[in-house]
Amino acid sequence: MNLFRNILFWLALAVIGALAAQLLLQDPGYVLVRYRGQDYTTTVTSGVLILLAALFGLWVLWTLLALPFRAWRGMRHRQSRARLSEGLNALHQGHWARSEKLLAQAADDRQTEAVARIAAARAADARGDDAAAQRQLDALGERHPASLAIAVAERALTQQRPLDALAALDAPAAQPLPPRGLALRAQALAASGQAGMAYGLLGPMRQQNALPGQRLDELQAQWAEASLRQAGDANVLAERWETLPKSAKSEPAVVAAYAERAAALRWDEAAAKSLEQALDARWSESLADLYGRLAIGRAEARRANAERWLQTHPSSPALLVTLARLSRAQGQWPQAEEYLHRALAQGAGNEAWEELGHGFAAAGDEQRARFSYANALRAIRNEPVQELSGRDLRQKIFDQAAVEERNEHGMPRLRE
Repeated sequence: MNLFRNILFWLALAVIGALAAQLLLQDPGYVLVRYRGQDYTTTVTSGVLILLAALFGLWVLWTLLALPFRAWRGMRHRQSRARLSEGLNALHQGHWARSEKLLAQAADDRQTEAVARIAAARAADARGDDAAAQRQLDALGERHPASLAIAVAERALTQQRPLDALAALDAPAAQPLPPRGLALRAQALAASGQAGMAYGLLGPMRQQNALPGQRLDELQAQWAEASLRQAGDANVLAERWETLPKSAKSEPAVVAAYAERAAALRWDEAAAKSLEQALDARWSESLADLYGRLAIGRAEARRANAERWLQTHPSSPALLVTLARLSRAQGQWPQAEEYLHRALAQGAGNEAWEELGHGFAAAGDEQRARFSYANALRAIRNEPVQELSGRDLRQKIFDQAAVEERNEHGMPRLRE
């Protein structure tokens, strides 16, 4: 397209020149110049040629006069680019002082100023001179607002000052933010306790390819969980939960955050329903454990669901501990104790021992309660636990068989 426009321009110029030449040849015209009492006469054609020659002579003279200055500027540009290259290489190699000196010299050239001063600030930070780093950034002034905002935000986030990072990135002169600035703003929002707003920036970040897709998926789950935990009331919590994609609603950490926050807001039905739907869709030991720990009432309904899940997950330690908790909450300690022993046989840890301690203490068996609490501490410290006395031979054979099969196959399975 550019070639076509150039050809068209020169053709039009040629046509205009031909027409002008024809007119001048038909009537060469007459030019009279009177200067200090002297008269100079010529034709229009000659006058135009003389004028063009004078202009060409002036251009040649100006070019010759400006040539040394252009050569000097070119040499300075080459020196600045060489210093920039050498300074960046020194920064990469860890020669902080040398890198900062070279980059500060390269910043004298306006073409390399932004890159040089930002890199010099990084070199100063690397050698622990905050004042020098700040001076380099202050020297940028308002000439490169977006680059300056990104550099200031990076330093602030590194120094755990997310609010200062937000102030730099929200400056009107830095708008619209480039992809790197958008990613930093989202990180600053999340770090300052505004995960909901950070989550809202994931869409623009994906459009601009601000971060790799895998990293954005990780941040989506992380910020979704944080935003749910930071919800101030039930309406905000419900709105944030409904706007989450289906994939996020199946992540155990996200579901746990929603259920715990809903329970804290006394929204028991929503908390229980979210856990039940998640466990029906994809089994999770952590969610099975949370289902029994949350103080959301509905013990009978939750126990019925847990018994239903036990048919398909009979060797789940977390589910067995959950059933024990729910049974004890209903005053059925013998059944709860049986579930806990089955959970221990399937590899349950300190939570099962602690629940045993609670149950024995409530039943008035202080000796076994203390023994269970001691085993809970041993399990937390990864120390060998001691066998609990008081179980008959049939029960011990049952527990040992479960342990042997779990150790043999690596996939615990309950024997009926």
